Amino acid sequence: MIILAAFIVFMMGFLGVGLLSSRYSTGERNDYYLASRGISPLFAGLSAVATNNSGYMFIGVIGYTYTTGLPSIWLMIGWILGDFCSSLFIHRRLREATERTNEASYAAVLSNWQGTKARHLQLVIALVGLVFLLAYASAQMVAGSKALNVLLDWPTWWGAVLGAVMIALYCVAGGIRASIWTDVAQSIVMIGAMATLLIASIVNKGGVASVLNQLQHIPNYMNWVPADLLVPGIAGASLFIVSWAFAGLSVIGQPHIMVRFMALDSAAHMARARLWYYLFFIAFYSSATAVGLVSRLYFGESAFDAELALPMMAQLLLPDALVGLMLAGIFAATISTADSLVLSCSATLTHDLLPQRIETSRLIKSVTLAVTIAALLWALLNQQSVFNLVIMAWSGMASAFAPLLIVLALGRRPTQWQGITMLSAGLVTALLWRYLDWQAYVYEGMPGIIAGLLVYGLTSTLLPRSTARQA
Repeated sequence: MIILAAFIVFMMGFLGVGLLSSRYSTGERNDYYLASRGISPLFAGLSAVATNNSGYMFIGVIGYTYTTGLPSIWLMIGWILGDFCSSLFIHRRLREATERTNEASYAAVLSNWQGTKARHLQLVIALVGLVFLLAYASAQMVAGSKALNVLLDWPTWWGAVLGAVMIALYCVAGGIRASIWTDVAQSIVMIGAMATLLIASIVNKGGVASVLNQLQHIPNYMNWVPADLLVPGIAGASLFIVSWAFAGLSVIGQPHIMVRFMALDSAAHMARARLWYYLFFIAFYSSATAVGLVSRLYFGESAFDAELALPMMAQLLLPDALVGLMLAGIFAATISTADSLVLSCSATLTHDLLPQRIETSRLIKSVTLAVTIAALLWALLNQQSVFNLVIMAWSGMASAFAPLLIVLALGRRPTQWQGITMLSAGLVTALLWRYLDWQAYVYEGMPGIIAGLLVYGLTSTLLPRSTARQA
């Protein structure tokens, strides 16, 4: 009962923060989807952390690290490095384009970046985004359900329903502002919960030196590189690391994260937002990886769902009140991402796909509710692991959108036809890579993004200038 009570207190707090934000809502489209571009650097940074570090981190990364061992650290290093490098020249330009175009959705900003309407490109971006954003949202609901099943013994569908109800309540009430405000509160709880479990797990095993000594005795577990590389030796290790740097670069292809920076109060404040983002990101990812490593000492090579390692450790090591905190952290991570995904889907429908843009507040909120229900149904029918479903959605959107955004941010002027071709080539390459089961060797977003950039380079070289002007 103590676990449940602590969990309920935190959830009601998050819900209260989200509902409170509705007092500042104007009901207009740009306010609902971009908070009137008035979000502070601190809130933008912490919100992006919470949205990026989702149930994938609490459930997927820890499960992957438990299975793989120390080589999983390269996911973290590559991811953060790729994310940081792309942020240096993408984020500010995207924020400037958002203000210049006065658009409210990621697809609309990309397609109208050059000041001309590219309606066909906008539709393609929106359709691809809608499918993958819904898949991603369903994965977050599944992650939350797994944690509630382990710690409260609830049926797996209860967690998905609870998450969907909370998301619907505060997103309908306050839109993106509610999502960002709750993200800030959730990011603090997420980091606190992860740090609490990390400290408890290390102390219980005799301290840092003892933990490292025990991990060293697990065969191949503390090797620096994976054993099953596509290419052996240094070349294979380098390829593995670089591929995960592309996973970090893939952040720019995620509409639900980039909208946080689109909503920033000024492009001049981007460096401050980035500082908050990376401080919390590094702290959280490092803690999650460490917890995944230590979890192997508690469960050995047991035949169980590795994605349940964290909630099982919490139940084993922490008093009930702190187990409630951990459960709140896990659940907060899932809904902090799921609500962002739901709002991005809603913007896609009302702003990009429908023939006439919806401006009425009541209709916009009705679409948000419908999207939440659709994501919930997908979650209830889902059969894939959280890790696989998230990576598939992440790499799909990155391969489709990142090449185009990179080209635009570099000041190039791709035609509408080039944009659609780049998007298609990147997405097909990533999906083919996954179909061939090569993602274990190289993250599929890497060949996908490269394919999209190569298509732009080839078409720019081969396409006559007169054709380019007409396209």
